[in-house]
Amino acid sequence: MTQRPRIALLGRFTNSASALRYAGVVSSRALLEGLWNAGADPVTLLPALDSNWAERLLGFDGVLLAGGGDINPARYGQEPDESVYDVDDLQDQADFELTEYVLGQGIPTLAVCRGMHVVNVVRGGTLIQDMPVNHRNHVHQVKVTNHEAFGFSDEVITASCYHHQAIDQLGSGLTIEGRAEDGTVEAMSIAANGWAYGVQFHPEDTAASDVNQSGLLAELVKQASK
Repeated sequence: MTQRPRIALLGRFTNSASALRYAGVVSSRALLEGLWNAGADPVTLLPALDSNWAERLLGFDGVLLAGGGDINPARYGQEPDESVYDVDDLQDQADFELTEYVLGQGIPTLAVCRGMHVVNVVRGGTLIQDMPVNHRNHVHQVKVTNHEAFGFSDEVITASCYHHQAIDQLGSGLTIEGRAEDGTVEAMSIAANGWAYGVQFHPEDTAASDVNQSGLLAELVKQASK
């Protein structure tokens, strides 16, 4: 039996979860199940400062930078407006250190929603703190260039979104591969030492029924299996 490649996700802090008596560290069940169904064994890691990522990622084959709360705008040189929520500096620092490490090492990496924002800011880009019309619970069409590199079967895909922030100034080494009709950056390729791509939308929302979204997760798993 072929061993499932192990995909690391940095957990997200939560102040409450019904199954816990205290604050927790969580990953989206839909995202974990989507990766499992794509053939991976996903594992949630604790965000911790000054991690030795070479040591912590031993035995892992890929990384998924997941969605979550907002990045502290100070990290891209701005003061936060009233829309910014769930900022956690420890979470930010752990995400940034992990991102820099995996992209430098060429570990196959998929960045989703907040994860794509993290990559952009790490590379010197900025964010729109609050979109004029946000994309919470929003579904739209996205035309993706180089779509096969993402694992998409089609050039035009249906994207399920949940975000109020978006890419503004693009960071270095990043290439826009897809936009929504309103101009929002929805997909990008990431110059790195290995396979690395980012999407603004949430593939886990519809992976069970959409071959493009399941294909994206499967492509990460395929790259991690090499």
